[in-house]
Amino acid sequence: MSTWTLDHFARLIDHTNLHADATEADMRTLCDEAKHHHFKMVAINQVQARFCAQELAGTDIDTGAAIAFPLGQTSIVAKVFETRDALANGANEIDYVVNVTRVKMHDWDYVADEMRQIVAVCDEAGVPSKVIFENCYLTDDEKIRLCEIARAVRPTFVKTSTGFGTGGATVHDVALMKEHVGDEVQVKAAGGIRDADAFLAMVRAGARRIGTSSGVAIIQELARRMEAEGITSWEL
Repeated sequence: MSTWTLDHFARLIDHTNLHADATEADMRTLCDEAKHHHFKMVAINQVQARFCAQELAGTDIDTGAAIAFPLGQTSIVAKVFETRDALANGANEIDYVVNVTRVKMHDWDYVADEMRQIVAVCDEAGVPSKVIFENCYLTDDEKIRLCEIARAVRPTFVKTSTGFGTGGATVHDVALMKEHVGDEVQVKAAGGIRDADAFLAMVRAGARRIGTSSGVAIIQELARRMEAEGITSWEL
C-alpha cells in the first residue's frame, strides 16, 4: 500500500495530444493544462517537440516525443535518427513503438537490437525511455517475451499501447507486464483510460505512468471525490 495525494496522482499523468491535426494553439493549451495541474509530461508527436519544450521551459514538466508513431514500422536507423532529432529539439522523454511485424515473426534478436539502440541514445542523453508494445496485436507469450527483453535492456518503462490500435490498456496487461519486468522496469498504461475508475485500476495493477488525453477530467474527478470524502490522500 502507498499513500497518494492529488499531486502524486497528477504526477503519474502523461498529458496527451497525438492527433494529426493538432495545431500550435492545441499544443499551447496542452502545455498550459499540464502546468496548471502539474502533470508529469506532455505526450506529443515528435514534430511538436521544440514548440512544447519552449512552452514548458522553466517547469518540471517533461516533453515526451513519440517515435515511429503509431505503427512502429520504420527501420532501426530511422528510429534512432528520429530519437536523436527529438532530443536535439528539446524532448526529454522518448516513447517509441516496437516493430510489431518483427514481434509477430518472433525475430527477438531484431527486437532486442532495436530496443538496445534506442535505449542507449536515451541513456546517453540522461532521459527516460519507454517501449510501446501495442498489446492489442500480441499474445500473452509475446508480451512476456518483450518484457524479458526489456528486463535485460532496461528501458525506463514498458508501455501497453499507442491508443491508435484496435485496443488500449487493460488491467490484465498491466499486471502481466509488471509481473515480468519486476522492479527493474516500470509500466506505463495508455490507451482508452478516460475516467477516474480506469485510472485507479491501472495504478492498483502496477502502472506508474498513465498516458491519457483525459487527464484534466480524471484529476478533477479525483479532486471531487477526495473533497467529498474529506480526505487529502488515498491508500492504494
